[in-house]
Amino acid sequence: MTLHAVTREGAPNQPWLVFLHGFSGDCREWQAVGEKLTGFSRLYVDLPGHGGSAAISVTHFDDICRELQETLVSYNILNYWLIGYSLGGRVAMVAANQAKLPGLKGLIVEGGHPGLQDETAREARWQSDTQWAQRFRHEPLADVFEAWYHQPVFASLNDAQRQALVALRADNNGPRLADMLLATSLAVQPDLRAALAAHGYASGDYTFLYLCGERDAKFRALAEELAAPCHLIPHAGHNAHRENPAAVANCLAQILND
Repeated sequence: MTLHAVTREGAPNQPWLVFLHGFSGDCREWQAVGEKLTGFSRLYVDLPGHGGSAAISVTHFDDICRELQETLVSYNILNYWLIGYSLGGRVAMVAANQAKLPGLKGLIVEGGHPGLQDETAREARWQSDTQWAQRFRHEPLADVFEAWYHQPVFASLNDAQRQALVALRADNNGPRLADMLLATSLAVQPDLRAALAAHGYASGDYTFLYLCGERDAKFRALAEELAAPCHLIPHAGHNAHRENPAAVANCLAQILND
């Protein structure tokens, strides 16, 4: 099964840029950044349960990796970068290391978690995600997202930014979001640190780079654990590409044109 996506044409001799959004986002999420990179063809993907792929239900990362691979094949994309934010970054990292995606040139991950390292943390995360999933299934989405964006990871958001995100995300399908949240929970994601080192920045099978907002303390610390090249985005927290799209676009341009 292929995922819904939006394409924009660039230079034929350049690799594609395949953008993967975060939880509750859609194919529009990266466009403010991607449309500044017109020298590259761009594919903006709707992940399962989101946007034009809302009717696609999954139960595990394996389902998502397979659908992503089938989508790339359907567009004849054979030379590309995966660029993902948060959930999209985690999908990109898992796919690169489990699906062995042909034609992958590199990963650029913004604020994506490489995985939990102990069972206690996994159990706690599963309990938390199960509770959130119940809320997404049964409560008004505006109320759920009001609470969602008050989590510590979003502390850099001001009230106006938070309310804008709540209004934007309230158009989603709650049960489908719940399905995706559980299918991609950090509780079931493998710890990717060793795989990223073995296949990415250590071996050169593909390029692996990390982005995070300078005010995103949690993910700055995770970036240091990864020991991979990390680019800090000024005046931004966890949602750096939304808070400072010009800086993210400039950062990507420097990486891609290096």
